[in-house]
Amino acid sequence: MENGSVNHEMETASTITIKGILSLLMQNLDENNCKRLIPLGMGDPTLYSCFHTTHVAGQAVVEALQSDKFNGYSPTVGLPQTRRAIAEYLSSDLPYKLSCDDVFITSGCTQAIDVALAMLARPGANVLIPRPGFPIYELCATFRRLEIRYYDLLPENGWEVDLDSVEALADQNTVGFVIINPGNPCGNVYSYQHLKKIAETAEKLKIPVIADEVYGHLVFGDNPFVPMGVFGSMVPVLTLGSLSKRWIVPGWRLGWFVINDPSCMFKNPKIIEPIKKYFDILGGPATFIQAAVPHIIEQTDSVFFKKTINTLKQTSDICWDMIKEIPCLTCPQKPQGSMAVMIKLNISSLEDISDDIDFCFRLAKEESVIILPGTAMGLKNWLRITFAADPQSLKEALGRLKSFCKRHTKLMLQQQQ
Repeated sequence: MENGSVNHEMETASTITIKGILSLLMQNLDENNCKRLIPLGMGDPTLYSCFHTTHVAGQAVVEALQSDKFNGYSPTVGLPQTRRAIAEYLSSDLPYKLSCDDVFITSGCTQAIDVALAMLARPGANVLIPRPGFPIYELCATFRRLEIRYYDLLPENGWEVDLDSVEALADQNTVGFVIINPGNPCGNVYSYQHLKKIAETAEKLKIPVIADEVYGHLVFGDNPFVPMGVFGSMVPVLTLGSLSKRWIVPGWRLGWFVINDPSCMFKNPKIIEPIKKYFDILGGPATFIQAAVPHIIEQTDSVFFKKTINTLKQTSDICWDMIKEIPCLTCPQKPQGSMAVMIKLNISSLEDISDDIDFCFRLAKEESVIILPGTAMGLKNWLRITFAADPQSLKEALGRLKSFCKRHTKLMLQQQQ
């Protein structure tokens, strides 16, 4: 400890993982602190009892397992009925129909990210990634020897893409343009008009869009969820998604990689055949989980989705209202979707804390509250708070956060002296 601040080694941006940082924060908890742990760092709503999957999903898995028909290997690209069900599910929001051949089943959305970057990688290539963003993209790109070029999201404009910076960054070696909508870590939801501008920019630059829609349909603000695939006739869109968030089953690891390209600008044997071969070396989700998907998608009642949305709306409101009461924190936009929000940390108002990393480690130690430093998402001196928690726990955690900030503000320290 130097001058009251704690020094912690952080990995480079290309090797940071959320789980790795959370593990370090957990190690920093004070064993003598009697306060119960409240984790607001991981996007896993199953940690709280107010979030649970529908009975239909569990029953579908049980029936698939007990049928004794799905104990063997599945085709490496996924069961045909699973691919067909996901194609139909996604097509319901599109102006064209996907076929089952457009869908590849992955082990969660993380594997879909790896597939997208692996298939686009080539010597000397670069990929455009949002800042702030989801650190798995940097990690996967680094493993694939892709140069990472960060474009900015604009907090003053609802975290919209800085399209001028995208055009400035792209060149003849740019192979992909990543967007995350609904936004993680920002909690934003892009309008139809903004998504159209993204598509027009990608069309101009002649690069496919990688659309991470793992939080698809989890929206509760002014903008409805519009899948990027709506613009697939304008520019090829590689859609990444999963059951994890909407159905609250992240541990089932059921995701998808989908090629939205009705004009066949991107789909050709030179691209599709290597994808199929790559899937031959991947391990997908358990066969019985895949087999349950058609029943899960067809039979889940809209009441279940509405309940999840209502809870997330309630907890996002709590987060927004309580953060406004903490002087050293600023939230540029009320969350509109997903399960997390980015908060700006005014480090100059704190006497004995050096940066966002120090802040989060000290908070964990003193208050047994876990949140993520913004450095992990690409923004120094910001914080990511996950509001997918039960309301009472969230209120308690944010109350502790307020006390922590109050304790460490320069004014409070001067008064104590």
